[in-house]
Amino acid sequence: MSELDITRNIGISAHIDSGKTTLTERILYYSGKIHKIEEVRGGGDGATMDFMDLEKEKGITITSAATTVYWNDHRINIIDTPGHVDFTVEVERSLRVLDGAILVLCSVAGVQSQSITVDRQMKRYGVPRLAFINKMDRVGADPFKGIKDLQMKLGLNPIAMQIPIGAEADFQGVVDLITQKAIYNRGTQGEEVVVEDCPDELKGLAEEKRMELLEAISMFDDELMANLVEGKDIGVEEIHAATLKGVRSLKLVPVFMGTAFKNTGVQPLIDAICRYLPSPIDAEPMVAKEVGHEEHNVPLEPDPGKPLVCMAFKIQDEEFGQLTHTRIYQGTLRKGDTIINSRTGQKIRVSRLVRMHANNRENIAEAFAGDIIAMVGVDCASGDTFCHAGVNLTCESMFIPTSVISYSIIPTENTQADKLGKALTRFIKEDPTFHVRTDEESGETVVSGMGELHLDVYIERIQREYAVALKVSPPQVNYREAVSRKADFNYMHRKQTGGAGQFAVVVGDIEPIPFDNTDEEDFEFVDYVRGGNIPQEYIASCEKGFRDAIVEGPLAKFPLTGIRVNLRDGKHHEVDSSDLAFRVASRMAMREAVSKGKPCLLEPIMKVEVETPEEFQGNVVGDLSSRRGIIQGMETREEVYVIHATVPLAEMFGYATALRSSTAGKATYSMEFNKYAPLPKMFEDEVVAQQAKRS
Repeated sequence: MSELDITRNIGISAHIDSGKTTLTERILYYSGKIHKIEEVRGGGDGATMDFMDLEKEKGITITSAATTVYWNDHRINIIDTPGHVDFTVEVERSLRVLDGAILVLCSVAGVQSQSITVDRQMKRYGVPRLAFINKMDRVGADPFKGIKDLQMKLGLNPIAMQIPIGAEADFQGVVDLITQKAIYNRGTQGEEVVVEDCPDELKGLAEEKRMELLEAISMFDDELMANLVEGKDIGVEEIHAATLKGVRSLKLVPVFMGTAFKNTGVQPLIDAICRYLPSPIDAEPMVAKEVGHEEHNVPLEPDPGKPLVCMAFKIQDEEFGQLTHTRIYQGTLRKGDTIINSRTGQKIRVSRLVRMHANNRENIAEAFAGDIIAMVGVDCASGDTFCHAGVNLTCESMFIPTSVISYSIIPTENTQADKLGKALTRFIKEDPTFHVRTDEESGETVVSGMGELHLDVYIERIQREYAVALKVSPPQVNYREAVSRKADFNYMHRKQTGGAGQFAVVVGDIEPIPFDNTDEEDFEFVDYVRGGNIPQEYIASCEKGFRDAIVEGPLAKFPLTGIRVNLRDGKHHEVDSSDLAFRVASRMAMREAVSKGKPCLLEPIMKVEVETPEEFQGNVVGDLSSRRGIIQGMETREEVYVIHATVPLAEMFGYATALRSSTAGKATYSMEFNKYAPLPKMFEDEVVAQQAKRS
């Protein structure tokens, strides 16, 4: 077997508090990477992969962390990702470079809101996955509900590979449906795996579920299907081979179960990672584009002998230089190599390569195609592609979600402005969802992000790591502007200054498009010009001009969204027309059309999920309704009510405190961006007036 054959690049993702980091800690322990298990919450040093002080204090994962373990002669590169939606870009950029993933579900809650987001990210990048139903020791544990959720809520094709032995406090282990053997964990830390015969009382259920498994995987192997129809015995290796085909075709999700916290069921999951998830050779090849000829797609081969192509997917700015987490798609990267940044054309010498283990690093001399490592001291941006001389390729950038909330921050002492600037520069570089701008009128620094927790963490890091005391304004909503009806434009730009002038005419219309799909661009440009009235070389300049104009809307200077521009006609002059002339004409035409298109304000609407005891259900529903929330549905999970609602972000500030006080601290909630929707007129006037005051 080659090094590539035995490599697996996987991520562990889930809704917050599903047990991802706890599961990763057990994988590290059982593989011999660490020699003592630490917990996410509680005493000790905290979980290995949660190495930041804030992560240890809050008991949540904030930044993704990478490590490498070895299991049965396989090398597994693991990235543990955050579960909180505010840090979803950490999941996004990890899945962008991984070949497989583990989707972790809670056995009681099943598929939750962030599970849906993670699944959408996995589908976006075509990542095969296994599912692990965790916390089987919890009261109300029901793995088959989780499997049904995977099918109904996520549209997947899940199939149980195991059934539980006992449940809740009596959960003891699992029955492997392929071998029909019971698997238990013994020893103080579950390190001893014991295989015994299936308990008599479970043999009937095991036979039934095994037949369901065989029927599901037979869709991926004609010979197995024929043997099944003829009633022949199906061999273990046949089952593994068919399951492998199903997983790698993205049409099957094998489901495993256990409890990471109680050290049960983890080793069979690691076996499945090696058995079913693809190596870099088997994974769908990454497709790069030729710089300057973006229409040319170039499949990358995971061949160490080919020219180097690698991508920086995560940046950490540190005291002794930038740490650049990198996935090598093709070729070999060696210490001392000179590589070229495809975006900037800059030549860079690689002085140091390291393999990461959370916040610790091991120096290495070289790394090959299919590997995930880090370069030290290489200055670049997240998403940059690096090649050897003679190759000029760029990998497609990752999807970056929209920021929805802003704070104004001011250092309490003017002497600390430089330190604040250094902190902001670092965090902008590290996190593409963290944005900074200066308010021109007030001179305040405005930071924007994915949610209150996201910005609170950065503000706390600025104060701790850079010793900058900050005055922070109340949070502000990032509204958007849009047009509510179709409007035409016919704009002539003419300027004569002696000699060659400027001349351009653009004709067309704009119309609103749906803006509730966060995975698609919220601006469209369609070129209908025929007959050369606008020469082809100026069309790109027209598009740039229209894009220039959507930066600020006419109502309150918020960005415009949800607009399709249809360029239908125009005029040019052989001498006076230029790229600049058509760009200016398009910008002015857009402003003219937007003012006629009945502009309106849009507000971010959040998807909210609240878990509350039954006695507080009425309080929670009433409070959400008072916040302009719309209840989408309710379900019960044992004695807990789960309320699904959509609520404007502007009404959700301070909700955590209000929910705790109204439910005696017994309710929890999660929230993520859903869509932009029109702001009611009475609130629109208020927002416009507030923005006018700020100006």
